[in-house]
Amino acid sequence: MRDYYEILGVSKDATEDEIKSAYRSLAKKYHPDLNPDNKEEAEEKFKEATEAYEVLSDPDKRKRYDLLGHAGVNGQAGGYSQGFGGFEDIFEDIFGGFGDIFSGGFSSSTRTGPVKGADLRYDLDLSFEEAVFGTEKEIKVRKHETCGTCNGTGVEPGSSKKTCPKCNGRGELRYVQQSPFGQFVRVSTCDECGGTGEVIIDKCKVCTGTGKEVKNKKIKVKIPAGVNTGSIISIRGEGEAGERGGSPGDLFVFINVEPHDIFKRDGNDIYYTIPISFTDAALGAEIEIPTLEGTMNYTIPEGTQTGTEFRLKGKGVPNVKGIGRGNLYFTVEVQVPKNLNEKQRNLLREFAKESGEDHKEGKKGFFDKMKDAFGS
Repeated sequence: MRDYYEILGVSKDATEDEIKSAYRSLAKKYHPDLNPDNKEEAEEKFKEATEAYEVLSDPDKRKRYDLLGHAGVNGQAGGYSQGFGGFEDIFEDIFGGFGDIFSGGFSSSTRTGPVKGADLRYDLDLSFEEAVFGTEKEIKVRKHETCGTCNGTGVEPGSSKKTCPKCNGRGELRYVQQSPFGQFVRVSTCDECGGTGEVIIDKCKVCTGTGKEVKNKKIKVKIPAGVNTGSIISIRGEGEAGERGGSPGDLFVFINVEPHDIFKRDGNDIYYTIPISFTDAALGAEIEIPTLEGTMNYTIPEGTQTGTEFRLKGKGVPNVKGIGRGNLYFTVEVQVPKNLNEKQRNLLREFAKESGEDHKEGKKGFFDKMKDAFGS
């Protein structure tokens, strides 16, 4: 493989401007369109010069090449390809202002094709129970749909389209420019037909030629069990209508779940606090507790302390993917009796005596002792 500096005919300490100038001359000399009688050989030399320029015009690639030779940029040079694809930026840098493509080299159609419609978002509020067990909701969405009168053509029924007189149906406009490097052609989308190559004679009176009309559509949304705030349900094809025969966009339903009076949710687990009496806590009892499916009986062991947490496995929220359920956790809060009558007081005094407690009414509490100790 030939040395890149040799190919461009410059020294190894050549400046960027010298490298660019050398490539400019070679590109003009060997451009295939300017060598119709020897196109194959010119194309090969043009390819060789372009590869050398791509490496030597990039400071990082040039540094690796100077250090390691071709091995340092192996796979880094894009090289020449059919139609000069991938080198438009280099040509624009060198030939800037002479057009978007070379005549016969970069010819491509700018005619616009089908475009998918825009996606839509809908925010849906659910009750706690609806989110847990799933439900079906009917929502109303205002959106653009394909016009039912003209079936999206934009043409008034009975009329038709005609070939665009400005671009002759090509959907693009071409402007030929002469330069010191040969003939160049600038291509742009036709502003008369928007790149379709056709214009409407009589526009549809319903959609005024857009091919779309605004409609309020009712859509049923199936909510799976276990969704939570932040869950997103996508519905294919229920977004805005596409352009020029493109498919419609999608509808994304964003879920927001309202809080519950009792239950607190963390992932698929449920938490709440339930009050129990001093007697039930001390003696143990069967109490009634709430669950997602209703109430059930649960036995509290004797001597249960306030703050004790109990777990009911598999009684939480169903996994939205349909695999298992979370757990239900409830914490007991022992309620200390207030406003005791004398009989109740005597019973508690007797209880304290039987328990060996040194109970003295009027005895200073812990915080009173702290005040005395610190003199405040």
